[in-house]
Amino acid sequence: MALDQSFVGRTYPPTEPYEVGREKIREFAEAIGDTNAAYTDAEAAKALGHSDVIAPPTFVFAITFKAAGQVIEDPQLGLDYSRVVHGDQKFAYTRPVRSGDRLSVTSTIEAIKTMAGNDIIDIRGEVHDEAGEHVVTAFTKLVARGAKEA
Repeated sequence: MALDQSFVGRTYPPTEPYEVGREKIREFAEAIGDTNAAYTDAEAAKALGHSDVIAPPTFVFAITFKAAGQVIEDPQLGLDYSRVVHGDQKFAYTRPVRSGDRLSVTSTIEAIKTMAGNDIIDIRGEVHDEAGEHVVTAFTKLVARGAKEA
């Protein structure tokens, strides 16, 4: 069953702040195999003009995808998560994520469309620091595969 188009434009409340820590950044950089010293060495980051270590660009996915859970779990939307695959991900940064940031995400449904029996939902996650300054916008595309007919 196709998702309800009236949900396009719906915005969900901001998440509780997520505090970005040096250790989380280091663990993430190691997990993705990125050896950029700005992710693990505060002095290297400062030499590049940052106040502390910065996170790899995809680090924020963990925060924004968790926030998108508000959309995914919205019972009124009726998305069958057991049929969902991750279709695409893009980020538009104002500045890098830094250790010590306290970030909140506000998720908005940008688009819903049906193609070849699959529902495609685009979610925009606006990430702000505790001062309310924009850090990054994440664009997540989810595809809910259509049920096979018997």
